[in-house]
Amino acid sequence: AVELVESGGGSVQTGGSLKLSCAFSGYTYNSGCVAWFRQAPGMELEIVARRYTRDGETVYADSVRGRFIISQDAADNTLYLQMDSTKPEDTGVYYCAGLGSGTCRRSSEYRYWGRGTQVTVSS
Repeated sequence: AVELVESGGGSVQTGGSLKLSCAFSGYTYNSGCVAWFRQAPGMELEIVARRYTRDGETVYADSVRGRFIISQDAADNTLYLQMDSTKPEDTGVYYCAGLGSGTCRRSSEYRYWGRGTQVTVSS
């Protein structure tokens, strides 16, 4: 069975850093795209960053570009999200997603999901 497990969430002060990890098992993400999404309290799920496995191209939401980096380690089948210069509006539950297809911009285009990890940025 495919399983995605996030870790690394927690609390940080504004301007601090966190590194989220997503361990994939039962699935090697060598096709399609992978991504990080987040959902803030009372808000809709939004895509934060995505990575195309065919060529490693990465795309970021305007709100995080220049502050977050999505990367993967093929050796241990893990996806990462490095979060720097964090802001209170980065607070939310972060989800990793795999086997994306189509435009890879919408949550409906991803087949596999983790359960999420909470990130809280305090001012």
